[in-house]
Amino acid sequence: MRPALWPAEVVVDLDAITANVRALRERVGGTELMAVVKADGYGHGLVPSARAALAGGACSLGVAQPTEALALRDAGITAPVLAWLTTPDLDLRPLVEADVEVAAVAPWGLRALAEAARATGRPAATQLKVDTGLARNGAYGIPLRAGDPRTDWTELVEEAARLEAEGVLRVRGLFTHFAYADAPAHPTVRAQQEAFADAVAVAERAGLRPEVRHMSNSAATLTTPEASWDMVRPGLSVYGLSPVPELATAAELGLRPAMRVTARAAVAKRVRGGQGVSYGHTYTTSGETTLLDVPLGYADGVPRHVSNRAPVQVRGRRFTVAGRVCMDQFVVDVGDLDVGAGEEVVLFGAGDDGEPTAQDWAEAAGTISYEIVTRFGPRVPRRHLGGPS
Repeated sequence: MRPALWPAEVVVDLDAITANVRALRERVGGTELMAVVKADGYGHGLVPSARAALAGGACSLGVAQPTEALALRDAGITAPVLAWLTTPDLDLRPLVEADVEVAAVAPWGLRALAEAARATGRPAATQLKVDTGLARNGAYGIPLRAGDPRTDWTELVEEAARLEAEGVLRVRGLFTHFAYADAPAHPTVRAQQEAFADAVAVAERAGLRPEVRHMSNSAATLTTPEASWDMVRPGLSVYGLSPVPELATAAELGLRPAMRVTARAAVAKRVRGGQGVSYGHTYTTSGETTLLDVPLGYADGVPRHVSNRAPVQVRGRRFTVAGRVCMDQFVVDVGDLDVGAGEEVVLFGAGDDGEPTAQDWAEAAGTISYEIVTRFGPRVPRRHLGGPS
């Protein structure tokens, strides 16, 4: 995409990412920090975000998809990288060759890694994931019935110990994921900590001696320090957004949002009162007014759910999306503001100048800020400011 020909952009402050990681590191003291850069760095750019996070003191990087891990290696990043989503049909040899740690959630994953290790002539590195109550990805570590302590996790760690003894596998870590970390007083938070401690004990009895054990996402890193173990694994907070907006804002947590989204109005026109706006005429002007047509839509990442709800900023003043968001554009009613085509419209930013934030947009859409920043796709150019030299 040629930025000069595109009427909108996502501006990413890489220095903010670096500062956020430093702030998180200060919170956890000597505990290691893995910066999660999945989903194109939460929409901020995979490689630039990874480099900025490492500059802030992250010791390793986390991604969901194997292709993300290989893209980091292709960019020359040598820090430890963990990829945690695979399926039985994947050829894991490129990951083993690139020294990527691949999460295993079932014995088939370990066997696939062992096969790749034998084919490449080098041991495969893995981290084992246990499901402690999220009931999502991971080997289920909770006994199904009383009196029978064996679980899927038991089978996984025993197979891992066997392959480690063979020399084709190295278990570098054990990890799990919280279900309710954004509500630190919820009983599941304590229950999952206890379940993870039990799972670690099971792994150690099987003969495993992992270097790192981790379970804290952004919310737990900021609110539940007793769950830090050897490493924390923040994602959203790396990019300066609060994972617990009901408890504290980003500023109150010492974080700075790194993303700013702007567009240039394609059309500015006066219309009469009583004019219906956009598809379905779900908005009607209350009197003669000026409408701005903004060339961004749901194909770019603007949620259709923010129709008639999301705030934007024009000339330092806030207005609201007028009518339905379309595939490539939406409309803003700016009243009698003297503006024309080419006028800058700020969707959201850090909030320093009164502009809306990603959290404001999340509330307008009835979602979370994670979704807002990750929605903006590759059609919208990224411009990165600052960052490591």
